[in-house]
Amino acid sequence: MNIRRLVLIAVPYLWLVALFLIPFVIVVKISLSDTALAIPPYVPTFDLSGGWDGVKSYFSQLDFDNFTFLTEDDLYWRAYLSSLKIAVIATVATLLAAYPIAYGMARAAPEWRPTLMMLVILPFWTSFLIRVYSWIGILSQEGYLNQLLLGLGLIDQPLKILNTNLAVYIGIVYTYLPFMILPIYATLEKLDQSLLEAAEDLGCSRLSAFWLVTLPLSRPGIVAGCFLVFIPAIGEFVIPSLLGGSRTLMIGKVLWEEFFSNRDWPVASAVAVVLLLLLIVPIMLFQRNQQKQQEAEL
Repeated sequence: MNIRRLVLIAVPYLWLVALFLIPFVIVVKISLSDTALAIPPYVPTFDLSGGWDGVKSYFSQLDFDNFTFLTEDDLYWRAYLSSLKIAVIATVATLLAAYPIAYGMARAAPEWRPTLMMLVILPFWTSFLIRVYSWIGILSQEGYLNQLLLGLGLIDQPLKILNTNLAVYIGIVYTYLPFMILPIYATLEKLDQSLLEAAEDLGCSRLSAFWLVTLPLSRPGIVAGCFLVFIPAIGEFVIPSLLGGSRTLMIGKVLWEEFFSNRDWPVASAVAVVLLLLLIVPIMLFQRNQQKQQEAEL
């Protein structure tokens, strides 16, 4: 029994080691190296053939110049701040759009819920790149949205939406909306309806019962959905490149340019390491806070 339990526990840990820890160590190693005109374009490389002397020599050559460079060039901290701002606003907008949908799904008749669930996940059956490209045809000055508004007489000239931050927000909300809907729906579906009935019997209106009962009990789904949207949104590359244009500054675009245009792998790796640390630290603090709250409740 203990062996079976050990195997079950070991599988996800081995998965994390193979697909997260080892790649992260490689990126950290590159971030502490120097740029070179070589393949790969950095030195030194870690070589175990030199034995312990080679290991000591490798670590003696490490420096943090690449991380220092990130603090000296304002492009990088501006990209971090811009990415943080766009990700926060997009996450809030996604939450505002997703919660009513998830609430409606949870309150729908049981026979309709599978159909509604299928409609939510239906966009995943189409390529992500094609779906983002389709928004170019919708948001451009000659696109369907401007044609509709002009035809209805709501505007006199086409609106410039494409190649702005607004287009990026629309793209992120559209793309990650299912990731916000599903965890909130899963939480609301399990909600005990007798709690709402009890609140109404005690004098609460439906709106008061929602604010005092439904919303607080759906908090785990809200938090999970916000993390599922915020984490990929802050490092998004495709959406700002296609919908935001050259003026949209996000750290994902900076990473791409450093890796593939400038071929500066050490600086790009340093950018990636800092981004990962910025994401991991708040998540760890949140999990610790949640654990303390659960212990206090017990």
